[in-house]
Amino acid sequence: MDFEVVIIGGGAAGLSAALVLGRARRRTLVLDDGEPSNAPAHAIGGLIGQDGTSPLAFLAAGREQLAGLPSVELRDATASAVEAGPDGVEVDGVRAQALLLATGMHYRRPDLPGVDELWGDTVFHCPFCHGWELRDQPLAVLADGPHAAVMGQLLRGWSDDVVLLTDPTELEPAAREALAAAGVAVDGRTVSGLRQRDGRLEAVLFADGGELPRAGLLIRAPLEPRSSLVDDLGLERTEAGTVAVHGWGQTSVPRVWAAGDIAEPAPSVAVAIAAGSRAAGGITHELLVAS
Repeated sequence: MDFEVVIIGGGAAGLSAALVLGRARRRTLVLDDGEPSNAPAHAIGGLIGQDGTSPLAFLAAGREQLAGLPSVELRDATASAVEAGPDGVEVDGVRAQALLLATGMHYRRPDLPGVDELWGDTVFHCPFCHGWELRDQPLAVLADGPHAAVMGQLLRGWSDDVVLLTDPTELEPAAREALAAAGVAVDGRTVSGLRQRDGRLEAVLFADGGELPRAGLLIRAPLEPRSSLVDDLGLERTEAGTVAVHGWGQTSVPRVWAAGDIAEPAPSVAVAIAAGSRAAGGITHELLVAS
């Protein structure tokens, strides 16, 4: 075998796993395409000891730590072909005993003018990550389906002025009552874009020519795997589209593990770090302890 473990993905989960595996003296290769999904964010929110740190600075510090572990090798590369069998795994010709997928997920954002430019700052998908920075300011939620009312109520924890932008006819009576009780207004006009000033959201624009001044916008951005390797390996998925894992991060395919956003229903850096560490512990146990 060329390595004991190959990790695909050099984000929070992948680097966390590599640190644990390296300290356990397991020969580990990390393949990183250099495109973390949280790169647009101005800072990490809610991570103890690193609250407010730039995601890229955080990952650079992790890479620097790994440089001191002789059993860990980092390569700037995109994995394109992977196979898993009873005797091990192979990634682009590199053979190993175990594979950890930590490729992250892609956020499917609404196709609206202004969203991409403001994404990860005043347009966001997680109130726990960005709500504090926008507290007590006028906010809005752009969502549809059964999640809309929940998101509107949740955002009230950070502001008394929250407007839910959704088709009110799609809301169940109980959802409308809950929103009214929480003080969340509902606006059913069609959103046509966003206006910004100095890189920050200033107003939500409507197709009828009207606008709604807002300082922040929470949007529903469904997740989808950033890599086709999930399908190539035939990994079982959850209803949410994430990779199904059990135990310490094992997938439905032997010798293949998954950690981070790709296997978590509530993606965050803190959860990804913990999942990477947990998976690395499980892999180490499988490599060293006879079953």
